[in-house]
Amino acid sequence: MSRLEAKKPSLCESEPLTSERVRATLSVFKGVVTSCYGPSGRLKQLHNGLGGSVRTTSQSSALLAHLPVSHPVLRLLTASVHNHATCFRDCGLFTAILCCTLVENAQRIGLTPTTAMTLNKRLLSLCTSYLKSEVCGCRIPVTFSSSGVLLCLVRSVVTSKPACMLTGKETEHLSTLILRAFLLTIPEKAGDHVILGKSLIVPLKGQRVLDSTVLPGILIEISEVQWRKMLPVKKLESFKVALFRASLSGDLSETGEGTMVVGRGVSLENAVLDQLLDLGRQLVSDHVDLAMCQKVIHPSLKQFLNTRGVIAIDRVGAALMEPLSKVTGAQPIGSLGSISPSSYGSVKDVCTEKFGFKWFLHLIPNEPVVCSLLLCNRNDTVWDELKLTCETALHVLQLTIKEPYALLGGGCTETHLAAYIRHKTSHEPESVLKDSGCTRTELQLITEAFCGALESLPVSLEHDGGEVLTDMKYGHFWSVQADSLSDVNWPDVLSRCGCGLCNSQEELSWAFLRSARSLFAPQPCLPQDAVDSASDLTLDCFTAKLSGLQVAVETANLILDLSYVIEDRN
Repeated sequence: MSRLEAKKPSLCESEPLTSERVRATLSVFKGVVTSCYGPSGRLKQLHNGLGGSVRTTSQSSALLAHLPVSHPVLRLLTASVHNHATCFRDCGLFTAILCCTLVENAQRIGLTPTTAMTLNKRLLSLCTSYLKSEVCGCRIPVTFSSSGVLLCLVRSVVTSKPACMLTGKETEHLSTLILRAFLLTIPEKAGDHVILGKSLIVPLKGQRVLDSTVLPGILIEISEVQWRKMLPVKKLESFKVALFRASLSGDLSETGEGTMVVGRGVSLENAVLDQLLDLGRQLVSDHVDLAMCQKVIHPSLKQFLNTRGVIAIDRVGAALMEPLSKVTGAQPIGSLGSISPSSYGSVKDVCTEKFGFKWFLHLIPNEPVVCSLLLCNRNDTVWDELKLTCETALHVLQLTIKEPYALLGGGCTETHLAAYIRHKTSHEPESVLKDSGCTRTELQLITEAFCGALESLPVSLEHDGGEVLTDMKYGHFWSVQADSLSDVNWPDVLSRCGCGLCNSQEELSWAFLRSARSLFAPQPCLPQDAVDSASDLTLDCFTAKLSGLQVAVETANLILDLSYVIEDRN
């Protein structure tokens, strides 16, 4: 007999941000994400507590998906940030740190939520307008006629993920492969609207990272037996391809649409097999060279096709169906009835390959809009992190082709932007305050809170007890080791700024970032031709960072606007 328990009353909490519990929770969450930030960020091990594998990572998309949170305010924050990290991949930690600091700083200065929210929106608008303007000193145009800036962008993503455990040589090799894989997805004949192809990541674990390679077309893993039977594959001008979505296993539940009429005393299984063999005869009659099935091909049908020179590959999986259709031009066939000739496709060539201890069928397309990145690494844990990093880098390149700009990385965009906002609100406060109903004093307070939140990001890049500085000309970020702080001549211990665009040989003056409140108009660093020739810049994705800035401010304002939190405790 079951026992019935009375429902617990919901917990209603007014003014949640004044609660010590909420403040402590936000502080702990901020500490976790801050410790992971940047190329020297500390790694986290994720485990569900009930057994299973352990994931070692510092990536926001993996971290936020497995980080348990209980308080509704933190659930709201992590839901917004995780959704953004899912869409833009490389900006989740940036968004989380900025959002938490905006909330903390707004609470500390004591302005009403309405005033803080209004001015946060005004300053956000000021940031986005500046970042999108031609005079922006931290935005770099990206031209696809030169690969230098694109390679820097990819390298910046790869080096920011320490759990991949790559050497310098491996980083360069992998960055070059990722860029090459992306360029293969750009069609040669592109009109006003470019439809990108797809880069498939094919796993090959237990091999060196330097064994990774990129091939145009699709690699399909096959057994050694299949591989040896196919040697050598016949050479034709092109290969006609049939692609089946329906199962060809002979299972009665997979016979497709329609009704099968069977005479008295005839076995259903034999009738289905006859139907499969009729299908095979049609494929042979239509001179099909390669038949691929998402699911299973009946052994009898597979043998029938192979003895007649048709390559039969089954179990290719749902994930490959769309790329296969794109590469071959074949329309996936969903039934066992008559096949329309328009359903067939073709590829330029088919060959067999062996990489490491795996065997593959290689489909070479007529136009290489789909490519395979054969990704190698030493073990499963590191490979999973490396795969996520490659996907992130490819996604960053896709975003960049839509908006061909990059932002200075290594903390320089945030310090430059903070210097710009301070200067703008100090010298042109009326342009920000117009029709806001706020005072100059309130603007000054929220400006310092907003800029302090921006500067908390480059500060978070330093995990080893060093000091952080900014120069008073360009507003870039500089880092110095902790043991170099006594009686120093800054040019002797500073080599280059966070993004690598400025060096200490130029006559500059520096100030500690945590105490620098000087008002100056930050200048652009170098002309475009100098940027194009630079080979070792740290860059950030323009679209992802701009979106992260917007999500952080909007989420912070949403949290500041909370008057009540009602929590169901049942």
